[in-house]
Amino acid sequence: MSPSHQSSLEVGDSPDTTDKKIPIVETEQSPQLIAPRDATDEEIALHPHITDQVPLSAWIVILAGAAERACYFGIIAPWQNYLQNPRQQGSVPGALGLGQSTATNISNAFFLFSFLTPMGFAVVSDVWLGRYKTLMVGLLVYLLGCLLLTLTSLPIALKHGSGVIGFVWAMILIGLGAGCVKATFFPFLGDQYIQKKAKLVTQKNGKLAIVDATRTVQLIYNIYYWFTNFASLVIIAVTYLEKECDFWVAYLLCTSCLCVAILVLVLFSSKLVKISPTGKNNLPMATKAILCAAKNGFKLENAKASHQTSQKSKQVPWSDSFIEEMKRGLMACRVILCLLIFYLCINQIFNNLVSQAGQMDLHNVPNDMIQVFSGVACVIFGPVIQGLYSLLAQRKISFGPIARITAAFMVCAGAMAYAAGVQKLIYQTGPCYEYPLACEASYGGTIPNQISVWVQLPVYFILAVAEIFGFVTASEYAYSKAPKDMKAMVQAIMQLTACVASALGMALSLVSKDPKLVVMYGCLAVAMAISGVLFFWKFRRYDEKEDEMNKANIQEDDENTDKCRTPVQNEETP
Repeated sequence: MSPSHQSSLEVGDSPDTTDKKIPIVETEQSPQLIAPRDATDEEIALHPHITDQVPLSAWIVILAGAAERACYFGIIAPWQNYLQNPRQQGSVPGALGLGQSTATNISNAFFLFSFLTPMGFAVVSDVWLGRYKTLMVGLLVYLLGCLLLTLTSLPIALKHGSGVIGFVWAMILIGLGAGCVKATFFPFLGDQYIQKKAKLVTQKNGKLAIVDATRTVQLIYNIYYWFTNFASLVIIAVTYLEKECDFWVAYLLCTSCLCVAILVLVLFSSKLVKISPTGKNNLPMATKAILCAAKNGFKLENAKASHQTSQKSKQVPWSDSFIEEMKRGLMACRVILCLLIFYLCINQIFNNLVSQAGQMDLHNVPNDMIQVFSGVACVIFGPVIQGLYSLLAQRKISFGPIARITAAFMVCAGAMAYAAGVQKLIYQTGPCYEYPLACEASYGGTIPNQISVWVQLPVYFILAVAEIFGFVTASEYAYSKAPKDMKAMVQAIMQLTACVASALGMALSLVSKDPKLVVMYGCLAVAMAISGVLFFWKFRRYDEKEDEMNKANIQEDDENTDKCRTPVQNEETP
């Protein structure tokens, strides 16, 4: 939704009202002007839903997040070339000369590591430091890794053999920092919007509408995703710096972007919503509740305190509402775990698709710059898809998170099928056919197969649409369904899914070599399509319960408002 549409809403604090509200129905002849107030269930069902204004604190966090993502994308974009190709040989830049299979393996190992680390940071965030402080610690570790990578990619460092060991240590530090960001950033961004109840408001055109908190959070995540993809255009500068100057210059630019992210969060710290950590680790209690459910017919309903008291005469340390939160959290985890193949396919952008571009006629464009078109496509399609969501909501057409993720799966399957077709065309083209850059006719890897790299371009546009439907929805779903004191933990489970996908990618690296790449992309396409069908068949009923679950979340948030949340609240270490 455009800023002009957002600013047209007049949203304020709710006036005192009676417990029983009579739903207001407007007529074309005389639309009623009312002060904004909490909406009744009847009004929520009757009036169109719109988004609220995005608060300043959310814009600040989005800006910092975009700068961090610019660093991340810029750092990993040249990795395949940096690892795969030897220095100053052939038409493609390089440094360490480890080969495609090893480079892909190392790339997947980094993703695996960075997706494993969020779990520990999630516990620290939810229990001890809070999301803001944990995020800042992670960013500082991240910065150390970027500085180390920049220094060890200097020509003098590479000449003295520091490249590999420097890269390994930089990868560890960057993986820790990126893992911390993955665990804490999305919950921290969601925290910036504190309004949870649906509000009945009068728009400037005199018509009544419902300010929908769920759709507003969805909008915030979509805006963030748009900004991060705009930030990913730094890849253009990075890849040209890599090609025309050197890798260390490219990495220096990325390090500067991370400094901007840290500076923004420090300077505007007082403007941000910071939720104090509870000081209580609910993970052991959640584990005990699950074990209790396992002993009682594998039903969480039977683990409720009321059931244990009435049926077993047993006292348990958790409440019924805690079990209800857990049920929604586990529901989100089941959905998130199904993103496994999706993550595996998206990861191809950073390794095998880069190598595929290197086998084609680049027309003097760096092979690792082509992936930037995924970000360009997201910048283009992001507002279009957000507009589609708004249009469907105004017409009361349901397009729930399960349907959106299913759409992401099927679109992603199409992208992998197209990539298989491109690889087939490469193998059918000379001079090296099924062994690009490896035959004598390539003159030492300087002459690729004579097919234009722009044939590959649609892969990135298709994957961009899949990412918008998939990643944004999954992040929003993980935040909205997670228990209030375990939001970073559920976000970490999402990253754990990506970790397993990276492990699969490492196994896949065994066939990530010519002439097996057509089969590899084809298998990914089939696996993704099957996953989409099974996912929708298994979870489609969750969309039917979406409004009911969101309402329950709002009620539980209200119960804890005085304890946990204020518009601007400093975290205090317990």
